[in-house]
Amino acid sequence: MTVTVRSFGKINLGLYIGAARADGYHDLRTVYQTMALHDVIRVGVGRGSGIEILCKDPRVPLDSSNTCYRMAERVLGELGAKGRVTVEIEKRLPVQGGLGAASSNAVASMIALEFALKKKLSNRARLRIAAEVGSDLPLFLVGGTVLGVGRGEEVYPLRDLPAVAMVVVTPEVGVSTPKAFADWDALMQGDRGAELRSAWTGEGARPHTSRSHTSRSHTSREQLTWPEASDRLIEVGCVLSAWLSGSPNTGAPAKGGSRAGNLLSDLVRTGIENDFEKVVFPQYPELRDIKGALESAGSRYASLSGSGSTLYGLFRSAAEAAQGASRLRKQGLKAVATRTLTRQKYWERILDC
Repeated sequence: MTVTVRSFGKINLGLYIGAARADGYHDLRTVYQTMALHDVIRVGVGRGSGIEILCKDPRVPLDSSNTCYRMAERVLGELGAKGRVTVEIEKRLPVQGGLGAASSNAVASMIALEFALKKKLSNRARLRIAAEVGSDLPLFLVGGTVLGVGRGEEVYPLRDLPAVAMVVVTPEVGVSTPKAFADWDALMQGDRGAELRSAWTGEGARPHTSRSHTSRSHTSREQLTWPEASDRLIEVGCVLSAWLSGSPNTGAPAKGGSRAGNLLSDLVRTGIENDFEKVVFPQYPELRDIKGALESAGSRYASLSGSGSTLYGLFRSAAEAAQGASRLRKQGLKAVATRTLTRQKYWERILDC
């Protein structure tokens, strides 16, 4: 039996990096947002044993280092299932692009394998296995608008932002996430790091527990940050969650307005940004130029996604996004117009292949 599923990408609406932890990871605060661009995953189970990864893109590993391989291995073990598993990856999302493609592929493989085996994992097991395979896998078990904390693997569903038109630009260059983190650590140890730390912990820093709102109850939940976390991450956690919940003076829509209509100005006004830009742009100045090109093409908010190299711009309408993408393509950039996906649409479309 072969099961085909979509494997959607994500963008980061802000990404804040804390200090390196004892386990080698960094504490993060980010808002993940799923989008309509996707890969396609086909999982088959037959007689025999072993796991085979198939992909025509030469940059995708076909051995046990592939996230889909590691996922299939764990799912088989958890379910006590046997058989020869084949995972075919049809690449449409960029490799090393910051859109979470490898992580999304792994979660899509989990979902498809459960259907192929006609066995189900518990929700707790899904989240545990996803976090074991990689930091940003759990977000793809939620979909829509998601708050990520810890090293990014601890996720909280937020009240969904409405679908927003966007343009995604995928440069030829790939950015290594481990190197980007290493460059961030080096920056923090230098003079520029001292300036940034001073700005982050100056007047206005109000360390306290942040709150988020779940998609169902919209009730606040505590314990999204920890006392030992840096003051900066606690503060930005408050800013992010307050902005997303539409609290007073943090981007709540004006009377008669809409959440979608205020999203773009809110992002700019509240200073939501991606810390990786501080280390990636100096290494790859062409990426900074692409961000500027997105803004010149009409984007109301543009940013690097994850550690890059993909950049995206949010637009007021699908028509403006289409015009912006056309303008960027005339400049020789690989640009495509798409939209963000709400949680409901994300789950509706995963199996609609």
